[in-house]
Amino acid sequence: MAIRVSYKFAKLPDKDLDDFGDKVEENMTGSTVFTSPPSDATMPMLHAANEDFNKKIGEAAMGGPVDTAAKNASRQTLLGILRKLAGYVQITAKNLEELLGSGFEAMSQNRAQSPLEQPTGLVITNGTTGHLIGAISPVKNTSIYEGRASKDGGVTWLPSVFTGDSQHIIFDGLTPGTTYTIQVRALGGSTGQSDWSDPVSHMCM
Repeated sequence: MAIRVSYKFAKLPDKDLDDFGDKVEENMTGSTVFTSPPSDATMPMLHAANEDFNKKIGEAAMGGPVDTAAKNASRQTLLGILRKLAGYVQITAKNLEELLGSGFEAMSQNRAQSPLEQPTGLVITNGTTGHLIGAISPVKNTSIYEGRASKDGGVTWLPSVFTGDSQHIIFDGLTPGTTYTIQVRALGGSTGQSDWSDPVSHMCM
């Protein structure tokens, strides 16, 4: 069975994720294997996300709820970049040595034997202005969830969001008064991802 990149980094505590992001940046910068990362997940972008997350962790430790919210948003930005890089490493690495050389880890072969179930029970609620929050029933053997939002009924989709928390799939930067169609899928397993959940529509406040 082909080796696969593990996405369990999405569940790491903040400090460990900070260290993991630095490790991936160090390993992939100047790599002769991974020479063409995605245009929306370049090494300068990863460096900036790592620096911002590290800064926000420190500010959240000394601050209040606003600082914590800023740290959480920075975490999601970093996770989004790492998710894109993980996919790039998945299709670029020719063997386990090259995969591990990226700084990412390989998925357990035992866990990779089973396809992931389609997420069910998607519920969307309003967060702060311009935010929607999705929650689904946890999917067994997944490390990360991908959410997508559309304001034209699924004809086109906004950039995906990624999280390891099935109860807090946060969509931000949305337009108040607009109804969005939301779907979520789990990533991992032998198929790489589950089917998308049934769509749910909700108006952003």
